[in-house]
Amino acid sequence: MLPSFETERLVLRERTLKDMDDCMEMDRDIEVVRYIPEIAELINGRYYDQHRAFVRKRMETVYPPGMGYWVIESKENPAEFMGWVLLIPIDKRGPEIEIGWRLKREYWGKGYATEAARVILQHAFDTAGLEKIVADIHYLNHGSIRVAEKLGLKAIGTGDDTNYRRYCLYKS
Repeated sequence: MLPSFETERLVLRERTLKDMDDCMEMDRDIEVVRYIPEIAELINGRYYDQHRAFVRKRMETVYPPGMGYWVIESKENPAEFMGWVLLIPIDKRGPEIEIGWRLKREYWGKGYATEAARVILQHAFDTAGLEKIVADIHYLNHGSIRVAEKLGLKAIGTGDDTNYRRYCLYKS
């Protein structure tokens, strides 16, 4: 079980199967998944069930202690799904540990991703005892790149993944 966190405006709690429909709804917005082409193809095409199975598997995965996915909710509107933030072994194998975030479009540009990720980053170092964190961000995803920079992550290079997606790698 993951710890819950509160910030000035947010509540972060462990993501569960009860969050499935909210996660799927968020991913149906092509702008939300614009820089994750493999998801855009799945969710908006004939592979919807495959994406749902992928999300379910991620929800059911047992991650190392202190790691997993947290749902982001508003303190103003409790139980309002805003998105999620993760701290998991990169590509589910590691050894590097990845931080990532995804929010519904109406919550972009308001500092919520940074606020949520900052708490999880602090948890990674102080509670989970991690020394380094990475963020793998599509090179055109300027919003997420700004979040990584606000968190103090440093760009250490670029590369292409197995889906031929160019990305920037950030490290703490």
